[in-house]
Parts: sequence; C-alpha cells; structure tokens
Amino acid sequence: MSELDRRGFMARAVAAGVAAAGVGRAARAKAAKEKLNIAVIGIGGMGATNLRNVAGENIVALCDVDEVYAAKALAAFPQAAKYKDYREMLAEQKNIDAVVIATPDHTHAVIAAACMRAKKHVYCQKPLTHNVYEARRLAEIAKETGVVTQMGIQGHSGEGIRQIREWIQAGVIGEVREVDAWCSLTYYPWGHANWSSPVGTRPAETPPVPATLDWDIWLGPAPTRPYHPCYHPTTWRSFLDFGSGMMGDRGAHTFDPIFYALDLGQPISIDGNGTDWNGEVHPIACLVRYEFAARGAMPPVTLTWYDGLRPPRPAGLTMEDTLGHPEGGSLFKGSEGIITCGVYGENPRLLPGSRMKDFTPPKPTIPRVEGTHEGDWIRAIKSGTKAGADFSYSGPLTEVCQLGNIAKRMNARIEWDPVKMEFPNLPDANQYVKRAYREGWSL
Repeated sequence: MSELDRRGFMARAVAAGVAAAGVGRAARAKAAKEKLNIAVIGIGGMGATNLRNVAGENIVALCDVDEVYAAKALAAFPQAAKYKDYREMLAEQKNIDAVVIATPDHTHAVIAAACMRAKKHVYCQKPLTHNVYEARRLAEIAKETGVVTQMGIQGHSGEGIRQIREWIQAGVIGEVREVDAWCSLTYYPWGHANWSSPVGTRPAETPPVPATLDWDIWLGPAPTRPYHPCYHPTTWRSFLDFGSGMMGDRGAHTFDPIFYALDLGQPISIDGNGTDWNGEVHPIACLVRYEFAARGAMPPVTLTWYDGLRPPRPAGLTMEDTLGHPEGGSLFKGSEGIITCGVYGENPRLLPGSRMKDFTPPKPTIPRVEGTHEGDWIRAIKSGTKAGADFSYSGPLTEVCQLGNIAKRMNARIEWDPVKMEFPNLPDANQYVKRAYREGWSL
C-alpha cells in the first residue's frame, strides 16, 4: 500500500469511527428516552413496592404463585400479562427487557439465573441467594451474560452510605479495626402462628392447599413438604429451607455500608453461636464474629454481628448517645472516634454526640444517586453502565452473610478458603455451602 493509499485508508477509518461513535451515542440517547418492558416476579410482598418504583416503565408481565396475595398488584396493572410460572413467562413473553424478582430467598437463584440466561436485566431482592454457592454462581452468570443487575439493598443508593465511606477515607475516626452490627428484632414465635407441634418444629397438620396457590412452584428447588400457612405468606423467612434468617433479612442491609466503606472482601474466619435450635428454624438469637485481613493500607477488621441482640455500649458514651436505630445499625470503632448509623446506613453521626456540634464533613467525592434504588438500575440499563449494587458487588456481600449462617449452624469457628469454597478446619461445614435441588429444578 502506497503512502497516499495508506493516508486515505486511515482517513476513511477515522471518519467511519467518528460516524459509528455518533450512531452509538444517538442510539443510547434514543434508548434512554424509551421505556423498558419490565416483568415482576413475586408481587405480593416487597415486590409490590418494587413494582410501584418501576411503574414509570412499561409493565408487560406479572408473575405470582398466589392469586389472592397478589390480587391488589394484579388489579393495578390490568394491561400486563398474568402468570403463575416464571418459566412459562420467559418462554411466551418475548418482549421483556428486564425482570424484578421478589420471591422468597430459596427461589432467587434459579429464577435470576434463568432470566439472565434469557438475556434479561435483573433486579433481585436481598439476600441475593439462599447459600454461598448460589451467590458465587449468580455473579459469574451476570458477568458471562453481560446483563445489568442490582440487588435490592436500597440503602446502597442512599446518602448515608456515601457519607460513611467519605468520612472513613478522610480519616475522621482514624483506623477502623472493629465494627459492631446488629438487628434487635427476632422472628419468635417462628411462623407467627400457633400449631399443635412443638414451637419451632415442622407442623404436623396438613391443611389443603388453597386453590389459588401453586404450592409446587412456591417450593421451587426446596425439598418437598406439605403446605401450611405458617410458611406462606410472609413468614417463610425463619425456616431454614426457605429463608436466610435475620442475617439475610437485615444483615444484607446492615453489612452493606460496612462492606462498602471498608472495602471488605472474603473473611478469614467466622465464629458463630446462638440459642438452641433444631435444624428447622433459625435460632431466636445469635452472635457471629468475622475476621478480615488487612486490605492495602487498611488494617485487619473484626466484624461482630448481634442477631436478636444489641451490642455493648462503648465506654465513655452517655445515654443521650443513641446507637444506630432502635431496630439495628452499626458502630464503626476507630482509633479516634466512632461512627454509628441505622440499618440501611442512614443518618450517620459521630460518637460521642458532642463531636457533631463542630463537625465539618469532608467534601463529597462519591457521585450521588438521584431517585430510587430501582431507578439506579433502570438508569444503568439505559446508559449501558453498572448499577451500584450489581451482582459483582452484592454477590460477595451475600456470601459473607451466608457464611455467617453456616457458622451459627455449626456453632463453631470455621476457617474459610474462598478459592476452593471449603472450610479446611471443619469439613463437616462444607455440606452447607450449596444445597441439592429437588428433581426438576437446577441452577
């Protein structure tokens, strides 16, 4: 190729690149103005709130196994196609761009994996999965498929979580080597119902399944058991086969600002113990202690989770120094002070409270989210970027929560090998890293 030809070729290539970039920008701008076609799976509980928060887009399909529990949400969107089985919805409804999943914990992974493999963007309620292995796999599948994901930890789109990270990075409380996190609530009595069997055991009664409920799909990959109203609706979370206990319910929220502010990765060890329990339900109360290694310039951290309990009040505080929120929160214990916040990282403040009087917060350095957590996900889809709590972030966060559930189940200190996904000092705990699915269900 002559020099003249080469110059001509390069000029045409540059021009084509500029034109392509212009087309790409135009396409993104057009897409940003168009509404997404969204489906919501699980619309009777938290899914109803998620549905309201995405209602500005096109709601093209709604899916729920319980016609009665979902009736209000179904009636609010008469134009949407109605399904009980998400598999039928994915097979028949070809115009879906994105899916919101707000079903019980034990079905999150199978549904989210199917949606991602069908090239649907996914918003999944917390905790992302029911066990450690599922969390690892969903993060991998999200990366493989390239879809935009988000876990439903709404505090991650809030102001407080950003302030906490900025304050710690600015050295406001010095080095942080210890954090207490807690939820003072409890599920007791499990199932919020009275039945003839001993409290906390599987009910002996086997009432008929309501005609409006598809119990087999509700069970999903969990082992078969008879229907009972102590599980559905809403009270499934305390049962091991279905829920992740308060660790998954509130811990997923409360660990978020800690995980984010301190750049926590995988723990070295987890030590758990709790009140007596029988293997059917989560304990009434428990304590879980994590050890994390140093991360760059950040020192090692001990994170202690109080489940159904409150942490000890740090020395030197007065009774006017409120810790967290009445239902839970966190204490970041630094070498030069303490930061406390609520369940979702909201309302961060310094302790002792007298420090807040003359405190000038550091200049904001982290971009803020305008609108809702669901809106952040929609924005990311339309702009081709990442959402704040995408599965590359929320998958590892969920792993940490579920590791705590294993430690309290073993009532022991377990050492964690995140590469092999094994506990080298206690192999008996390996059985809880993943679960066997019943026939007909798979990840």
